[in-house]
Amino acid sequence: MSISEPDPSQPLRERTTPDSLLHTRTGTEVSPEDMVLATGRDLTPRNLEWARRKLEAEGPDSIEKMLP
Repeated sequence: MSISEPDPSQPLRERTTPDSLLHTRTGTEVSPEDMVLATGRDLTPRNLEWARRKLEAEGPDSIEKMLP
């Protein structure tokens, strides 16, 4: 079993990642580069401009919407 696969013999509660660990924000600023990388896109001028606009319009919490 790889480290990324939970042990099925453990109770579900012990196999589930707590919600508090699933969030990306660490109290630091979210940069346009962070936004672009969170979407899996390349760091191009066009994508960085998109990220700048998105951060300006929606704020730094918008990165949480980008991730599953």
